Amino acid sequence: MAKAYIDPSPSNFQAFKDLPRDEPIHMLNLLRYRELAEYPEGHQHHGNGWSGRRAYEEYGKTSGPIFSGVGGKIVWRGGFQTMVTGPEPDDKVWHDSFVAEYPNSGAFFAMIKNPEYQIAVQNRTAALLDSRLMRFKPGEVGGSFG
Repeated sequence: MAKAYIDPSPSNFQAFKDLPRDEPIHMLNLLRYRELAEYPEGHQHHGNGWSGRRAYEEYGKTSGPIFSGVGGKIVWRGGFQTMVTGPEPDDKVWHDSFVAEYPNSGAFFAMIKNPEYQIAVQNRTAALLDSRLMRFKPGEVGGSFG
């Protein structure tokens, strides 16, 4: 299997921090779940035997109020069906995807620095086999491609 990505690299996170911080942002999330969630040795959690999807659902439940509290909202959600342009489907299957909107990157930083979020995110880490998180500047919607 190709390299997996669960957390940002230092250079990618620095590039994120170097972008403007005072404008709305959209974060595209692509998620590939483990068959069984993998928690670190000795980690105390109530999800022993959880599927990756179930562990991610727990992450959503526990991080959701923090996400909403910083002004975040989900503006698009979808389930992967097939790759049209890109690697062959058996090479990379994304189980779920969504776009999270934040009022600005400061709201994202406030969320990830929250001590309760830092506990909740352990379920995300245990849940995912691979992921992508990409920042976009929101643009006009509707109409045509142009």
